[in-house]
Amino acid sequence: MKKLLLSATILFGSLGAFAQGGLGYGLRAGVNIPKYSFENGSSESNTGFFVTGYLDAPVSPYFSIQPGLSLQNKGGKWSAGDGNNSGEVKQSVMSLDIPVNLVAKLPTGGSGNFFIGAGPYVGFGLSGKNKWNIAGVKTEEDVEFGSGDGGELKRTDFGVNFLAGYQLTNGFQINAGYGLGLTNLSPVSNLSTKNRVWSVGIGFGL
Repeated sequence: MKKLLLSATILFGSLGAFAQGGLGYGLRAGVNIPKYSFENGSSESNTGFFVTGYLDAPVSPYFSIQPGLSLQNKGGKWSAGDGNNSGEVKQSVMSLDIPVNLVAKLPTGGSGNFFIGAGPYVGFGLSGKNKWNIAGVKTEEDVEFGSGDGGELKRTDFGVNFLAGYQLTNGFQINAGYGLGLTNLSPVSNLSTKNRVWSVGIGFGL
């Protein structure tokens, strides 16, 4: 965790020194619709949230590098049991992600600009809950992170972000995104579990 935050600090400082034409910043927040991708299918989608703070470092009038710190609520949902014992299991994981996106900005006259971007991210699982609701009986327990025996999920994730949206000249924006997890989070060697996260939200950039 300390290494992750130190890396983010170094990255933000370096980009601040590198940026030409003024360093901007912004905040995005909204709804996540996450699920897990398996080797032969996927979980059902869960519902969560995200909050992302980012810097905007222009490299040309139409392109910027946007590193950020993002609190992401990820996970998935499964149907469980059968008959009178049917119900569902939800897994909710809080992750601290560091995305670094290359963003293209497409002006639309004097009203604002469309933006579209992509880039890598690294994430660190902070906490998680498994919640059961079987035949009306609700229970929950903490997610066990680890890559050895007893672990449910690996703590560190790596993947690619995609984002798009529209920003008005006053800074207000609407945005959508997709997180494609590339890391196999399963500690079991013959299983595959990867994050897939759609998101939609609003934000403000300067």
